[in-house]
Amino acid sequence: MILAAGLTPAFQQILVFDSLQVGHVNRAQQAHLCASGKVLNVGFALHHLGGPNRTLALLGGIAGEAIDREFASLGIAHEWVWTQRPTRMCTTILDRLHGTTTELVENAQPIGTEEIAQFLTAYEKAVPLARMVILSGSLPPGAPKTFYRDLIRKTPIPVILDASGPALLEALPSRPFCVKPNREELSRTMGRPLQSDEDLHRAMQEVCRLGAEWILVSHGAAALWACNRERAYLYHPPQVPTLNPIGSGDCLAAGIAWACVAGEPMPECIRFGIAAGAENASMILPARLNPDRVRSLAAAINYETRVLRRQDPPLS
Repeated sequence: MILAAGLTPAFQQILVFDSLQVGHVNRAQQAHLCASGKVLNVGFALHHLGGPNRTLALLGGIAGEAIDREFASLGIAHEWVWTQRPTRMCTTILDRLHGTTTELVENAQPIGTEEIAQFLTAYEKAVPLARMVILSGSLPPGAPKTFYRDLIRKTPIPVILDASGPALLEALPSRPFCVKPNREELSRTMGRPLQSDEDLHRAMQEVCRLGAEWILVSHGAAALWACNRERAYLYHPPQVPTLNPIGSGDCLAAGIAWACVAGEPMPECIRFGIAAGAENASMILPARLNPDRVRSLAAAINYETRVLRRQDPPLS
């Protein structure tokens, strides 16, 4: 079983416009409502890829009830920590003419100590049944910045962590199996620009020295770099018609975990994860993957291996 866990799910409204005119009345050609947010996207992706999985998250209010109904209707194993605070609602605006995606994000409500304790209890009960864990999403107000570090220290199985900033830096000494910030997030986390590939590789090696076994850095539809302490891998994602890229990073994490549990070596797991992310971008609703298309895309992805030149700058 793969466990997807996080504190900041969302209920998503997706509006599709032929051409968005800022400052004017716009009428959407399509409108969709669905469960989303990083942790839920991971849960959806794992469900559609197949195999045992479980999703653990905080839910509250009308949006939380709608998410619960959607998971129940699809038969996705889940456990919710119910809170008095409503689950946030976010909006994705797709402009077909300009090919742009605009995300309107409501911040998560503050979390209380009792809710944290309930989440930790549920997590500790789920982990012994799992073979891998994916922790994802920003930390809401009230959660300590050491939250992910403390969870990983309680987890005797590999953990993929999708976080950035202080939450990522604090978690690295607990030695997560894989972290996956995008290039902008890694730049913000390290507190410096990453303009060249050399800048990027230096930052990635630093993250590995701080504790991560693997780090993946994506940059939209451009090349994806992955490295461990010895080698770097350069992948070129497949070119697919993009409808909605939201959730592609979550599908990347889910695809990697799915392939790892299936026994594939990490470079192949990354290839499968990239294919899952590409498949996601070709659909309107996030993380509702077609596993046959994911496998087909994965078979067409190549990667290059490079031995990294050892770089030992002072750790920031």
